[in-house]
Amino acid sequence: MPIAQINIIEGRSDEQKERLIAEMTDAIVRALDAPRESVRVLINEMPKQHFGIAGQSAKKLGR
Repeated sequence: MPIAQINIIEGRSDEQKERLIAEMTDAIVRALDAPRESVRVLINEMPKQHFGIAGQSAKKLGR
């Protein structure tokens, strides 16, 4: 059972996350010839202040 874990900064819409799940599933099915029913996609959303870029949080950088 392939499991993909994706970390993203919070702020995406439910529709964007649904599209991400669908497209990641398609990619895994193609790349691994895995049955679609066996693919799992986990999205971890993190607050902008929990993600650092060049020594500063994404929130502080306005990202």
